[in-house]
Amino acid sequence: MYNLYKKLLFLIVFTGIYALASAQEVVTINGKVTDESGEVIPGVNVYADHGNEKTITDQKGNFNLSVSKTTSTIKFSYVGYITTSRNINLNRDKITLNVSLSPTKSDLQQVEITGRKEKTYKNTATFIGSKSEILLKDLPQSVSYASKELIADQGAVRVGEVVKNFSGVNQFTFYDDITIRGFRINGGSNTQLINGMRTSTGFWKQPLANYLERVEVLKGPSSALYGNASPGGVINRVTKKPLAETRKSLSLSMGSYNTFRALADVTGPANKDSTLLYRLNFGYEDANSFRDLQFDKNVVIAPSLTFLPSKNTSLNFDLVYNDSKSRLDRGQSVFGNGNLYSTPQSTSLNTGNDRLNEKTYNVALSLNHRFSENLNFTASYMKTGYSEDLYEHRSANDYVYNASGVANTNLVAMQIFNRIRKRYIDNFSGFINYKLKTGKIEQTIVAGYDFASEKLPVGASQLTALSYRNAANTGSLNFVKADYDKNPTQYIARFLVNNGQLVPNVPAFNLNDVMGSQRMQDDSKNFFTQAAYDPTYYFLHAGYVQDNIKFGKLQALIGLRYEYYTDFANYLKPTEAKAHSKALLPRFGLVYSATQNINLYGTYVMGYTPQTASAISNPNAGGPFDPLKSNMIEFGAKTSWLDDHLTASAAIYQIKQTNVLYPANVTGQPDLLRAVGEERSRGIEFDVIGRVIPQLSILASYSYNQAMITDSPVASEIGIQKPNAPHHTANIWAKYNFNDGILKGLGIGAGSNYVDSRILSLNFNQTIPSYTLFNAALYYNVGKVQVQFNMNNITNKVHWVGGYDYLRLFPGTPSNYLFTLGYTFN
Repeated sequence: MYNLYKKLLFLIVFTGIYALASAQEVVTINGKVTDESGEVIPGVNVYADHGNEKTITDQKGNFNLSVSKTTSTIKFSYVGYITTSRNINLNRDKITLNVSLSPTKSDLQQVEITGRKEKTYKNTATFIGSKSEILLKDLPQSVSYASKELIADQGAVRVGEVVKNFSGVNQFTFYDDITIRGFRINGGSNTQLINGMRTSTGFWKQPLANYLERVEVLKGPSSALYGNASPGGVINRVTKKPLAETRKSLSLSMGSYNTFRALADVTGPANKDSTLLYRLNFGYEDANSFRDLQFDKNVVIAPSLTFLPSKNTSLNFDLVYNDSKSRLDRGQSVFGNGNLYSTPQSTSLNTGNDRLNEKTYNVALSLNHRFSENLNFTASYMKTGYSEDLYEHRSANDYVYNASGVANTNLVAMQIFNRIRKRYIDNFSGFINYKLKTGKIEQTIVAGYDFASEKLPVGASQLTALSYRNAANTGSLNFVKADYDKNPTQYIARFLVNNGQLVPNVPAFNLNDVMGSQRMQDDSKNFFTQAAYDPTYYFLHAGYVQDNIKFGKLQALIGLRYEYYTDFANYLKPTEAKAHSKALLPRFGLVYSATQNINLYGTYVMGYTPQTASAISNPNAGGPFDPLKSNMIEFGAKTSWLDDHLTASAAIYQIKQTNVLYPANVTGQPDLLRAVGEERSRGIEFDVIGRVIPQLSILASYSYNQAMITDSPVASEIGIQKPNAPHHTANIWAKYNFNDGILKGLGIGAGSNYVDSRILSLNFNQTIPSYTLFNAALYYNVGKVQVQFNMNNITNKVHWVGGYDYLRLFPGTPSNYLFTLGYTFN
């Protein structure tokens, strides 16, 4: 509490010092912004060259801005127009300034060289759906995204908090673990992307998102572009890139559960001719949780450099380093009666000596060179390194049995993991981009080569303590109920029994004595065994070609990728052997421009994911398995309104996938997996994002998804909805800024999220209920300072974001708040 008071006092003093320093004379500037034809342009950003004074033009193109008399230049910027500067006369109190903006003639980038200048929720183009920048409306596939402005306005700091804005996307667990159109994708695999390159986030803890420009999801199989990936879609994290203009900001946040964060973002030219640009994002977090014994201490450092030696060549360097110290939260357990409300949502099964220390880095270098107006070459390399030091007490996914073979559903069976491991991911992408025009036909041809690999080197190891003590009390044994039932007396004689109870190797967690069970224990009395954690390695080579053909109102995107995948069984052992698989992956899409504002599209894509024992990093899973194969058919429409300030899209789709793995639920083999025949996902989605008027920004989405098993060796599974795949999700968020009058500088934000009920397990038919959350925010700008207050889950709705079963539930955060003070430097 003392530290909380110190942080609050610091924020108050900080605000007071600024208020005294900013008491200076001001100049009032008003005027109108038009284009070269004289048409007014609403929504233009008008801001002081040095400082945080800013506004936007109204529907009639008018603006009113008050700046300090230290300001000498006013800038006007808007997407699609050249940024214009005007000097002002400091000797006058009122100035009228009418400005005409010229449209930009710059081509779309082949790679994301410099930072995005847009300052709204809406994004115009993307790199995720093609190998170069493409307008979202021209991409024959659905994309959802959240810009840094939306992320900041919602006070979101994790990707798991951001994805609630996307249609058809929801959390699977606490972790970096997402469901897209009913299919699971997690950060522990290397099928997530950073700047279009394959990577892994470590899975257990989601890093801070302060270094991200936007988060975007390409819906459906993306193997034709990126290799093996989830059929539901792929998440791309786009890092902030350097800008050619100087911007510096600092924000300090404090809130519920002793949360404290400090974030900084500085960018600009590093030399006089702006051939070297820099950006540095820094984040620090020290936060507890509504969950017992949980905390997060994170440091994120993300520098970025862009070197522009000539107008035809660019070189980018990006690094994201994350150092995380925390405890691993395996979720909430309830009593065996199945009552979700029988234990507090705060109850975790940890003890005070648990730890999870993770370090992750992603370092990337990319080169782009333009040989001519029509020919470009791009090469990118990224390396990911991850290290884990874990010690945890967690459930053994069952209750404790007594000597009569009856489970005591008040006592959760426990196990201990002590694990150290590292993982490295390398990937390279090189491609050419050639533009060709033959009569009325325009083509953009992309041809390239990809290499990717993942290695778990020698040294990974895990000690595990679980099960029950043997009769001699010299080791541990698994209790198998089926074996007990065959001959109870003879079987139970193998175990140590005390007062009719089997003696657990690790003391059970008593749900009737939570605090007693959470106390630190002397684990030296437990019997530990070494779990198999052999080194693994795989790599892939891929070649692809893609042609984007435009003829009048019709565009066709045709692609073909050949991938050759090599996995090592028994890697680095005398019995080492290579396992190969290959795939030919087509992609075909059509876009028809029905009107200037409406594009209609259809697409067919195939997906492919090899899955052998080492590919899923667990030799105990029972592999090798046949590859996952998928395909998707999607039709949709993308529209823009209100002079392209507001966009809306709709999609209808069907995805099929075969050879999906599920837990085999074999006693004594908790990691064993089995394949079902086929899964199918069908649904519709709607997304709206942009500005209704210059002061009002909005984002809304809705999805209906029917994701189920359609073919399985177990007849009772056919027709069951896939785990953590809700039928309905919906979201809305809106923000209104007051730019005039006594409320000038004030902003109000509000929104709601709905997630339908979900099934947790195929075998127990366990479910979690639907929920609706309400969130709100207040903003106030005073010169260079912004004060922001976010309130989430205002009604304190009890809910669960996901889970595996009733012993591993993942409750959502109760009502919470966050107070943020931001400062923009000159």
